[in-house]
Amino acid sequence: MMTSPEDYVSGLYPEDGELLAVKDKIKELGMPEVSVAPAYGRLLTLLVQTAGAKEVLEIGALGGYSGICLCRGLSRDGRLTSLELKEEYASLAGSHLEKAGFGAQVEYRLGPAAESLERLKLEGRRFDFFFIDADKENYPLYLEYAIQLSNPGALIAGDNCFLRGRTLDSGKQGPSVQAVRRFNETIAGDERLTSVLLPAYDGLVLARVK
Repeated sequence: MMTSPEDYVSGLYPEDGELLAVKDKIKELGMPEVSVAPAYGRLLTLLVQTAGAKEVLEIGALGGYSGICLCRGLSRDGRLTSLELKEEYASLAGSHLEKAGFGAQVEYRLGPAAESLERLKLEGRRFDFFFIDADKENYPLYLEYAIQLSNPGALIAGDNCFLRGRTLDSGKQGPSVQAVRRFNETIAGDERLTSVLLPAYDGLVLARVK
């Protein structure tokens, strides 16, 4: 019996207890179970570490799963800035990052991400790595801010580029689907970027700012 590539990879790399605990707590609290796929979480860690990123920006904290993955790639002098709309989500993520030993390296900013991004721009902040995993209708806006806030050579990762198949279905034309399609098309065609879209799990796009 043939297994799927995703199941095969999951069998090779079993998830660790720390991240499983985050997912269990998210489920227990009735929060959306939409954390990044474990394989892509490992990829985030590897990319942050390989890039030597010092300043990482996360758009969408949820319960802290991706935050832990990102911080695992940071050196001790690295920093994660995490934008989250809901205070209860940021509080839960913060507690998980604290337990994982990264409490001193993360800063949470509450409120609509677009407003937080504009404040970061006005503050003159710049980042080496971005992870976009928040409300899908604003993905194109978040991408433009990421490019504006990037240091030369910064990496941008965006999750859920397939929206569980809806992006691929021409019959689906809702606002989130159309926004993610624009995001994907911009990533693919923007001359400021070099990019690839990984066609596994729910689709992860990676781009480097030239």
